[in-house]
Amino acid sequence: MFTLHIANKNYSSWSLRPWVLMRTLNIPFNEQLHPFDPDSNWTAYRAFSPSGKVPCLQDSEIHIWDSLAIAEYLAEAYPQVWPADKTARAWARSASAEMHSGFQALRNNCSMSCGHRIQLHTISPALQKDIARIDELWNEGLRKFGGAFLAGEKFTAVDAFFAPVAFRFQTYGLSLTGAAQEYLVRLLNLPAMQEWYASGLAETWREPEHEQEILAAGSLLADFRH
Repeated sequence: MFTLHIANKNYSSWSLRPWVLMRTLNIPFNEQLHPFDPDSNWTAYRAFSPSGKVPCLQDSEIHIWDSLAIAEYLAEAYPQVWPADKTARAWARSASAEMHSGFQALRNNCSMSCGHRIQLHTISPALQKDIARIDELWNEGLRKFGGAFLAGEKFTAVDAFFAPVAFRFQTYGLSLTGAAQEYLVRLLNLPAMQEWYASGLAETWREPEHEQEILAAGSLLADFRH
């Protein structure tokens, strides 16, 4: 069976992607959670991940240490990871790669935290551009492929890659238009997303750097963590 190495569910957007993908598609795996260290995770994480980062998927002696690589590795045995239709699959891969390498303003200004609710001090032009592009992209996929999910009726890797965006939008009170906003709510209400969210709220670990980044972004409205 696969072993998926992840970090704190409250903070780790990268860990969420393969976790929610595998959970939603019923791909069996064992979860190994390694809390972030206040100093450096390099030495500890190198014990299982060549990059010293999470997530890392372990399949016997094989280690796959990047979320996009994990999705592609899983797709070799579980083709439902990507849409069956060629056009939808090409779109889903492109959108996933765009998320994987882009949206820096959203990442930098809206650090992931399941438990916090933050009123942003300001929305910079760069952040507004990222929000607008996500709005455009989500509405495009929903319209083009006519499904409940971004590339059709079934949840696939592209939905998993945008799952952390849904938590960020919830945390910082951001909204979208039309079908994209409805999709945001639908994504947050997925059973696997609710499971991750509940686990994130239950965590007692607090990592100072993440906490500082989150609180620096705006005014604290609520903290729902235990």
